[in-house]
Amino acid sequence: MDNDIAKVLYSQEDIKNVCQKLGKEITKDYAGKTPIIVSVLKGAIFFTTDVVREIDLNTEMDFIDVSSYHGGVASSGEVDLVTDMGSDVAGRDILIIEDIVDTGRTLKYIVDLMMQRSANSVKVCTLMDKPTGRVLKIDADYVGFTVPDEFVVGYGLDYKELYRNLPYVGVLKPEIYE
Repeated sequence: MDNDIAKVLYSQEDIKNVCQKLGKEITKDYAGKTPIIVSVLKGAIFFTTDVVREIDLNTEMDFIDVSSYHGGVASSGEVDLVTDMGSDVAGRDILIIEDIVDTGRTLKYIVDLMMQRSANSVKVCTLMDKPTGRVLKIDADYVGFTVPDEFVVGYGLDYKELYRNLPYVGVLKPEIYE
């Protein structure tokens, strides 16, 4: 897999440091609350577990699976709810954990869904933000890294379901997906 990577953007150590920093911020901001952590499958699972271990307060966890890429390298423009979460979010504080915010379509879909379900508050924590790809106006409350406009994989992010298990985030060589 390493041979398919043009360059490593964020090492295991970089990611660990960001998870610790974000965990401290979230702990402070949610003091006295028990938020529901909503991990966006499949990409955010590694990031979610690492950040949650750094949060020093009680949390509940749930998962939601949405898709807008459908195996490609660019968003299709349509967001599909693949698997809904099981928790009742009405009156609850929700923290959505996402791997990357690119076009903003997926994130806006999930935030709107939580608000339609009467969540008390909805915040977003993302490992990576790619503002150059933004189509909709939406921002994360907690951001690990701002990434360049390149196709990144690893640490949960995939290309055709591959590369998720890389322990770092790297730029995939264009010849792999072109």
